[in-house]
Amino acid sequence: MPIIALTREMGSHGKDVAAALGEALGLPVIYHEVIDHLADRMRVRRSHVTRLLEGGASLVERMTADRTSLFLYSADEIVGACLRGDGAIVRGWGATHLLRDIAHVVTARVCAPRELRVQRMMGRLNTSDAELVAEEVHRSDEAHAAIVRRHFGVQWSDPEHYDLVLNTARVGVAQCVDEIVRLVRSPGFAETGRSRRQLEDLALSARVWAALRRTPETRSTRASVAAEAGVILVSNCGTGELLKIVEVAAGVPGVRDVRYRPRDALPPRPPFH
Repeated sequence: MPIIALTREMGSHGKDVAAALGEALGLPVIYHEVIDHLADRMRVRRSHVTRLLEGGASLVERMTADRTSLFLYSADEIVGACLRGDGAIVRGWGATHLLRDIAHVVTARVCAPRELRVQRMMGRLNTSDAELVAEEVHRSDEAHAAIVRRHFGVQWSDPEHYDLVLNTARVGVAQCVDEIVRLVRSPGFAETGRSRRQLEDLALSARVWAALRRTPETRSTRASVAAEAGVILVSNCGTGELLKIVEVAAGVPGVRDVRYRPRDALPPRPPFH
């Protein structure tokens, strides 16, 4: 089950690479449909979600946005979609960082110098207003950087966070596809029983965190919650909060048990905290 996570940089040709990869591997490209699901779950307009993701939200929208719910629900949607079917390509949504610890997932950054991306977007938008387009590209980059920094604590442009970095100023779309496919088909990225269980644990963690966020009594919890083979492990909370978390988590499909563990006995910190 090949899974490929790509960055979403305006004007980088990442969209074209994702589409061509989908055709080459016969896999769905996940991007737009997530927006519809998020809008429904958060009870906001689709355009509102899009503006938040792309940095075009107004000051009022940014101040009133529930960004934690946006992240938790999108993580639930993305990991769940990856677990279904025979593989997927995810463009954006922080998926390169969300999925990077899953052994068979290929993470790639498709990039280009900002000046070139501005030129490409001017052509795509059929405008000669370079200043306006440059501001849009900058705003999109800053919004993406802020999301990754807030939820994963890393600088999204650092190359060590990716298996492959492709600069489309020098590497064409077709060659990008060839390089990614070569990595996907290499033995080191073959799906194994262990990597499948990693993905299943991540998906279960995402479902539980989404359920905790939906529930008023656990909405603001700062507990540590992770999944391991169907068991939810909880730490860093008092007895009263633990009981509420247990009640919510026990009702999530796939959860076999909920256990309290000392903080130092938990697996590495999940990306939902």
